[in-house]
Amino acid sequence: MAAYAHYPSSLGLLEIGYDCNAVISLQIVSRSLHGHRPTALTDVAAAQIAEYLAGSRQSFGFPFSPKGTPFQITVWNQLLKIPYGQTRTYGQIAAAIGSPKAARAVGQAVNRNPIWIVIPCHRIIGAGGKLTGYAGGLELKQQLLDLEQLHK
Repeated sequence: MAAYAHYPSSLGLLEIGYDCNAVISLQIVSRSLHGHRPTALTDVAAAQIAEYLAGSRQSFGFPFSPKGTPFQITVWNQLLKIPYGQTRTYGQIAAAIGSPKAARAVGQAVNRNPIWIVIPCHRIIGAGGKLTGYAGGLELKQQLLDLEQLHK
């Protein structure tokens, strides 16, 4: 059963969902709906996300375990291979997982990423280099890409 902890961040109130010993979700919320049960794990996760947002961290060292279909997990694992400060297209991710015609399915998997920032779905752009949908909005996506360009 999932539990949640809430931390202020430069993006707003960060809700960290966790189950057993791994983070399972991240989102920005306007207020706590699930109660606040911080743990050593959520404290570390919140601190590392704050460091990332401050430009002093490029990768994460806390355990996380997103829940999804086998295809989604394959896509999310591929996203984790995108270096800090770089981008890939949906088509490139589809090709990298051995399904070159599955760009739309990759897009759907990216859209369902429950641990954004950590699993860097903001690094995925459209084929023409155009920014495409992002859970936090395109302005946030551009902000994260700009942050990575500044600190890479």
